[in-house]
Amino acid sequence: MAYDRYSAICNPLGYLLVMSKRFCVFLACGLYILGVINSLLNTLPLLRLHFCGSHLIHHYSCELPVLLPLSCTDLFFNKMILFMTMVLIGFACFFPILFSYARIISAILKISSVSGRSKAFSTCSSHVIVVILFFVTGVGRYISPATGSILEQVISLQYSMVTPLLNPIIYSLKNVEVKIAIRKMWEKRIILSSTY
Repeated sequence: MAYDRYSAICNPLGYLLVMSKRFCVFLACGLYILGVINSLLNTLPLLRLHFCGSHLIHHYSCELPVLLPLSCTDLFFNKMILFMTMVLIGFACFFPILFSYARIISAILKISSVSGRSKAFSTCSSHVIVVILFFVTGVGRYISPATGSILEQVISLQYSMVTPLLNPIIYSLKNVEVKIAIRKMWEKRIILSSTY
């Protein structure tokens, strides 16, 4: 999304050429492959662990920071892989987003009309909010030690459930056709409820 916004704002005349269907498929496939590699790198080393004592996880999901303390095996290798994948993949995603938005903000500030600047900022603001919510809560969750506290569970819920659910809602509500359809559906509901 950051590169899409970057192309649309910084290079509007070449947008359709750059963001072709083929390139979008390439980006989506690349992200899926990166996700599978990340999952395999963190899951396969779990097979060598032995778990002793209580197998009760005080959490709503079986995340690595919650699962690792249950093991009675040396966790140095697992923690290093988790840290390295978090740093490499996290920064590999974060820095291009940061670079894209730095260029976007620079381009927006060069727009002379207030309405043009406002429209450009409004197209990017929702994505920036979602990215900040995801990165801050995700990195905070994986850097902090597992305690099983309610706050820890809320933070995990935030980045794993709430942010992905917010993303399509935010983008859908920015679409004019979706807004019109929701308004019509709401008006129809009001008319139907008043007749009964």
